[in-house]
Amino acid sequence: MLIRFKVENFTSFGERQEFSLIPGRTTLKSEHKTLPVNGISTLKTSLIYGANASGKSNLTKAIAFGQRLVLKGTKADSPIDFQNFRLDKSFSRADSRIEYEIQHRGKNYAYGFVFNREKIVEEWLYEVKKTSEVKLFERDNRKEEPFDLEYFFKLNSKVEEKQFLTFIAKSTPDNQLFLTEIRERKTKGNVSNIDDLMNVIDWFYNSLNVLSPEGKYKQGLKFEIQNNQDVLKVFQELLDYFDTGIHGISFEDVDRSKVDLPDEVLSAIENEIFNVESQAKGGIMSSKNNTYIISKSENGFIYQKFMTKHRIKGSNEFELFDSKDLSDGTNRIIDFIPLLMDLMKGDNVFVVDEMERSLHPNIIYDLIDFFTSRAGKINSQLIVASHESTLLTQKLLRKDEIWFVTKDDSGASRLHSLEEYDVRFDKEIRKDYLLGRFRGVPHLGNRNKITVIPN
Repeated sequence: MLIRFKVENFTSFGERQEFSLIPGRTTLKSEHKTLPVNGISTLKTSLIYGANASGKSNLTKAIAFGQRLVLKGTKADSPIDFQNFRLDKSFSRADSRIEYEIQHRGKNYAYGFVFNREKIVEEWLYEVKKTSEVKLFERDNRKEEPFDLEYFFKLNSKVEEKQFLTFIAKSTPDNQLFLTEIRERKTKGNVSNIDDLMNVIDWFYNSLNVLSPEGKYKQGLKFEIQNNQDVLKVFQELLDYFDTGIHGISFEDVDRSKVDLPDEVLSAIENEIFNVESQAKGGIMSSKNNTYIISKSENGFIYQKFMTKHRIKGSNEFELFDSKDLSDGTNRIIDFIPLLMDLMKGDNVFVVDEMERSLHPNIIYDLIDFFTSRAGKINSQLIVASHESTLLTQKLLRKDEIWFVTKDDSGASRLHSLEEYDVRFDKEIRKDYLLGRFRGVPHLGNRNKITVIPN
């Protein structure tokens, strides 16, 4: 679970901004809160609104950037690839900062780093308890001895284990995160107790999922839908529920050479499925024309084309459709059903930019309502950056679940919550939002000043 996210000097964000999923003062919709972990609950849902170019997508990009830096790192002697805030020259000389506060495997953690193009300046990991914090490690590359690993030295008393940790720390390149080195050097096999480090890495690897507007759920299905009749039944029920006109699903075996995806993409999925850190048993990938299921077998991999069944009028026969034969909206629903099912399994965080793309407003409303009404005691989160104003109702969401991104006079993005406004629990807020009360809407110019188009 994501508790808080902070970003500073990154793309359109100048001064430090905080996005929080800590519940506010309201007691309404208590089922929208997760079960507490060491006294800390989080919200299961959050919607982020803002005008075009306000910074909504940049917030999701910042969350994804930190994840990518942890899991993939930076190549040796290469700059850290990001864009700082460019509309104030003082920020070009300043460091950037990203910090996550998360819940995972029964603990709360604060992990973050300060960086610039050349190096990681600072990095830290704390365990956050109800009334205190425990420093797990700190790194400050401005010091002669950058690393403080005393916590893990105490947990690992063997000389060779301390030596291995010291070696990893000293050999961590300036442009690389210590957490990345811990993962890439297979430290778990050489040091007996680094569970806290591995917990945080696992959250980035198996829990956090960030989807762009064009993106699909590419991490890999955490089930083998074609071999699990219960899961297949739920999938088909949801297709029917969302009125797709689809009467069933078929998986047609295909040769690897017939899969119309680049070889490097296929190889990446295969490596992902075999990766011991991944919880995925199979992968689902879509091209512009087709959707494929890739799963492990005793002899390697099985490749199947995902097809939908459509009843032929006046008969009991079906016609099979490829993804290219379906509407954009239907394909979008098919993309989101595995997401919804994984949300219901728990311990997943989905951050989705423009989730409403190609979907009818009633469907996107119902997707969110379905999750919040069925989640019960499940600890999962759905965070959506959206323009869909029909979702702006307190019948669906709590005040503290609604956030706005605006631009200040310098062009920098700023975050604020509906919780900051004095709004009654029964007040419909969509009209006030569109009228600009909560900011986050475009300010259109004077059309009479447009001279190139005649009246």
